[in-house]
Amino acid sequence: MSQRISHMTQQATQKIMDRDTSDHQMLITMLDALLPQTQCGLCGHPQGCLPYATAMVEQAEPANKCVPGGQPVADQLAQLLGRPHQPVEPSDWPIASDGRPQRIRAVIREDECIGCTKCIAACPVDAIVGSGKLMHNVLTDWCTGCELCLPPCPVDCIDLVDWPAVPTAQQQRDEQDLLRQRYQARNQREQQRAVQQQQQRNARPIIAVQQIASAASIATTLGQQAPALMVQQATLRSQIGKLQRQLRSQTDATKAAKQHIQLTALQQQLSQLEQR
Repeated sequence: MSQRISHMTQQATQKIMDRDTSDHQMLITMLDALLPQTQCGLCGHPQGCLPYATAMVEQAEPANKCVPGGQPVADQLAQLLGRPHQPVEPSDWPIASDGRPQRIRAVIREDECIGCTKCIAACPVDAIVGSGKLMHNVLTDWCTGCELCLPPCPVDCIDLVDWPAVPTAQQQRDEQDLLRQRYQARNQREQQRAVQQQQQRNARPIIAVQQIASAASIATTLGQQAPALMVQQATLRSQIGKLQRQLRSQTDATKAAKQHIQLTALQQQLSQLEQR
């Protein structure tokens, strides 16, 4: 009899645990549905919106850390979690009419882009197109304004511009669903690529690996100068362009004189590099 009671108790406990797990997962899904899906990592979760939703449930993470969602999203998250409302983490951008920070989009200055593909690798929703050594372009309808493409750009040729359109609630939900799908598709593709690369490495004979390593070393030695020179030139062009734009709006004569000296020096450096 005691063994039967013990078995029944274990079954009841397992049902409660299964129910709690199901409830937790449902709550995580509902929280994720409220998040803007920018996948920006400003909440402290570099892997995107879903990990933040999970942390709010499983680790009691505060509900006010979604910067692009602004106060409206922070309030919705707190209400769903049954917690007191808190002021949202501040944004560097002004607040739009819907209470969220001003939406922004990335734009690549085409004449300065060197086609390094680093911004393409950084974009969480595949909103940048292009290929190696060719000009890249941002698909603004899919850009989340996450700013993740800025740090890896070696020539600083990406600008952030205001996106004044404020979507309706339905448009916002549709956009979030699309961005979530694109982010998940990208992650699945990258995981599959990693598995395939590992399988290829495991299948190579040792002698083939040695031959490939030797060829790669030779190619690197022969080709490293040209890309480095290209990056130096593009960096100088970017700096020259910035100074020229600053000079056009400069009203301080002293600062303008210093900027003219800097501009001349940069132009001379660029000229020397172009003659190599």
